[in-house]
Amino acid sequence: MNKEKNQTLFGGSRSWKAEDWTASDDRVRGGKSQSFLECHNSTGRFHGNLDIQTLGGAGFASQRTTGEDRSWDLSAYAGIVLDIAEADDKRYTFILKDELLPRNPDTGREQATISWEYDFKPCFGESSLEKGGLVFVPWSGLKPTYRGKEKEHADPINLKTIKRMSIMMRSFFGDQEGPFSLTLRSISAATSSPVEPGRLEQGAATSAASNTNRWTWYRQSFTVALSPWRICGLALLATALFCVHRSSSRAA
Repeated sequence: MNKEKNQTLFGGSRSWKAEDWTASDDRVRGGKSQSFLECHNSTGRFHGNLDIQTLGGAGFASQRTTGEDRSWDLSAYAGIVLDIAEADDKRYTFILKDELLPRNPDTGREQATISWEYDFKPCFGESSLEKGGLVFVPWSGLKPTYRGKEKEHADPINLKTIKRMSIMMRSFFGDQEGPFSLTLRSISAATSSPVEPGRLEQGAATSAASNTNRWTWYRQSFTVALSPWRICGLALLATALFCVHRSSSRAA
């Protein structure tokens, strides 16, 4: 990964600032979840409590960037890198928006637009998209949703005018709840994935491909070997039916 061409958006060389973020929790829908972003110079800690009882199994707590006039041009990059210092074992969601509509004049609430979401579980292992606390969010991995449901036939995300970024904790249909904590060092736009396949990972990929090819060969061989048995079985079945028919004819 060419670090000179990456752009730090939050954290890193730019200190985390509380005024850059605001809570967007399910309290707007009558829920009781609550989130906070505790900012220090070197880290931003996203934490709080996810309540799913009030809304019958649903619930979300999130922090989003402030300001409706913000705009990032990320078209020169391949995705977002989340540099995670500490995390629990829960799943999170990173969200981008390329459009913000004026607030509803009757209710004062923000009107819904498409959200581009990427679910992840922080991993400090050796996976292809996550390594040593780094999570890579490729543009191709973003899923368009509208009002919490996947949006079919959505136009591609406009990377030239990203208006908002969010980090969310959600129930995933009742799978998780309670306290959560995710501490980030930085959020950056990256020209490539920070995780390049090492020897071990390449070996694992080769081994997996080899196993797949081996299984394909076994399956094909088994199918070929089975064909004569299938023919014999059909012949035996036909003989048995003929004998039954002949016995019935004699009895009549």
